[in-house]
Amino acid sequence: MPMRQVCGLDVHKDTVFVCILNENGIVFQEKYGVLTTELEQMLEVMMQHGVTEVCMESTSVYWMPIWRVLENYIPKLMLVNPYFIKQLPGKKSDVKDAEWIATCLLKDLIKGSYVPEDRIQQLRQYDRRIFDLNKEITYKLTKLDMALQRCNIRISNYVATTDGKSYQEVVRLISEGKTSPEELAKVIHGRTVNKHGLKTIIGALTGVISGTDMDIIRQLREEILLDQKHKDECQSKMDELCQKWFPTQLKNLQTIPGVKTRSATAIIAELGTDMSSFEDAAHLVSWCGLKPRNEESAGKIKSRSITHGNKYLRKTLIECSWASSKTQGCFYNKFSYIQTVVRRKNKMKVQVAIARKMLSAIWFILHDNVAYRDYTPDIASADE
Repeated sequence: MPMRQVCGLDVHKDTVFVCILNENGIVFQEKYGVLTTELEQMLEVMMQHGVTEVCMESTSVYWMPIWRVLENYIPKLMLVNPYFIKQLPGKKSDVKDAEWIATCLLKDLIKGSYVPEDRIQQLRQYDRRIFDLNKEITYKLTKLDMALQRCNIRISNYVATTDGKSYQEVVRLISEGKTSPEELAKVIHGRTVNKHGLKTIIGALTGVISGTDMDIIRQLREEILLDQKHKDECQSKMDELCQKWFPTQLKNLQTIPGVKTRSATAIIAELGTDMSSFEDAAHLVSWCGLKPRNEESAGKIKSRSITHGNKYLRKTLIECSWASSKTQGCFYNKFSYIQTVVRRKNKMKVQVAIARKMLSAIWFILHDNVAYRDYTPDIASADE
């Protein structure tokens, strides 16, 4: 039987430290650059030494190009969270990081992280781009409102949101050079006018606007519109790819109360559709970071906060939990009412609990390839 050859990679922004070893000790050590040609040279050396297992830490995004070069040639390619490497007994110095990773791999002390297939990674890129664009839009809306406040345009004090139709119409008119308060008041929703009074609305739209202010407001509006266009393009592409690759799973996920197309595509992008990587629903909940900590000492509870995990999936599920808790007649709505109204529990904690239950349902939906069934006593007794 051939001797087992393993390789540890210590990945940095501009360099990759390589250590190949077996039961007899170190076979090869070298430092490589991160250009594609240099990574291919590294792969060639691995093949010459008969390496069948490679492990690397998930260092920012720097591991991704290396993974793409190696994934079709190395039978067992593993990605590990640096946090878990640090928890292993033994000393890991900067000089021998790669050797330490290889040693842990040889001793079977490492359990690889979940790395989705290429199709899911493509969806993830679009999904996380949408999250980034949402942050940019929120930031630029704040800058836009500051620009209006500088001109003493106080309409944001009276409309519900700064991304609403009334507010954006006011911004459009000002960017076009129309600053008459009476003319601006015409685009404000009638409900807002009736609530606060026409005189108050006109007063809020009366300001001192210079040509420079108009230019800044116009530029910010154009930036927001461009970000929104890119966001819509990403979502359209996600819809297209999910319909092409995972039509059944996309349809089944949308049977969950509170989950629509955007949320369903985001769940597939972050989670994938193959549940074989997760032993059960509890394992998936823990991976996502929705499992509460159990820090207790001497009978005293120190913490019950949720753990770290996939923040993108977690945020999507929290948003879905708010929607499902307002969907009349479903289990999540009843659960939210009992916990928040009857038992007077913290609303945010209840939403986290709903998100956790929802993720468990998602595991079964994707694992069994079935639609969602709302919890009822009849279903519970039938399942028993």
